[in-house]
Amino acid sequence: MAKKPLPKEKNIYETDCPILYAMKMIGQKWKLPILWYIADAENQTLRYRELERKVVGITATMLTKCLRELEQDKFITRKQYSTIPPTVEYSLAERGKTLIPALESVYQWADDQMKKENKIQTSDSLS
Repeated sequence: MAKKPLPKEKNIYETDCPILYAMKMIGQKWKLPILWYIADAENQTLRYRELERKVVGITATMLTKCLRELEQDKFITRKQYSTIPPTVEYSLAERGKTLIPALESVYQWADDQMKKENKIQTSDSLS
């Protein structure tokens, strides 16, 4: 994979850096865990309450904010059902599906690094 060099005279934040572009969309603390849990779910779909239970430590306000941003950036789709109480499901959109292989690579890299540093990683730590 050929890497495009950054211009030496410019600040990285003044360039069109693909890594910074990606981090702007998914770099927030909770977005990657949300995407990971949706990708790992049956049919790549989770209800709001399921996400709230799985993403430990996130507030309802922050979960809602992140889900809206992920939907706006076309990583997920939102489907609301006319039931009482209302049911909302979130699924990976095509853009989100294309991100998952990259996340799996990062996961594998991090798992290898943790093993080298004698950090414990369990297979169900994100489940």
